[in-house]
Amino acid sequence: MHRTRPRRPTSLDPYLDYLRQRWKEGEHTATVLHQEIVAKGYRGHHQRVKMAIAPLRRGLPIDTPRERPPSPRQVARWITTAPSRRSLHATEALRRLLEHCPELDRTHDLVRQFAAMLDARDAGGLADWLEQLTTARLPALASLAKAIREDQAAVVQGITTPFNSGINEGRITDLKLQKRLMAGRAGVPLLRHRVILMALLRRRHP
Repeated sequence: MHRTRPRRPTSLDPYLDYLRQRWKEGEHTATVLHQEIVAKGYRGHHQRVKMAIAPLRRGLPIDTPRERPPSPRQVARWITTAPSRRSLHATEALRRLLEHCPELDRTHDLVRQFAAMLDARDAGGLADWLEQLTTARLPALASLAKAIREDQAAVVQGITTPFNSGINEGRITDLKLQKRLMAGRAGVPLLRHRVILMALLRRRHP
């Protein structure tokens, strides 16, 4: 996906529907189309009309974006979020995106299958799921399948048991944060005190 700056509204926007309609009817001359919308009140130059209908000559729709395209990280967050927890905007935006990208649509299905295994704590379908990753013709997913197979027993344990390393990872993050905040300005006793205090706050306010 290319992150392009959204196009600003122009004086031609109210006439875009008319241009589309006339194009469908067979009128493909920019000068004629310009004369027609001038009669309807347009005051812009005919060159702008020529640029507006250029995508139609290539079989593309007239470009009328009104919002910034989502970033890959944002799309990844939409895919990994449970459908019931997505906002209406995210649900609709993801639907449009998946309709135009079969590879991403396939990835979305596979991610949701894995999420279902986690929710049910059932690794019975893991082997079949890994085979789907391998045959999906998506190099990144094939590489992921290979990595999981190398440590499949641990992955099965992660799916089927309620235990995880989330708490430890949180403590490590806290420790790194305190180290960055106090680097060169505190000795070990003060750092130790701050780390213990942070751990206490985490327990009281998880």
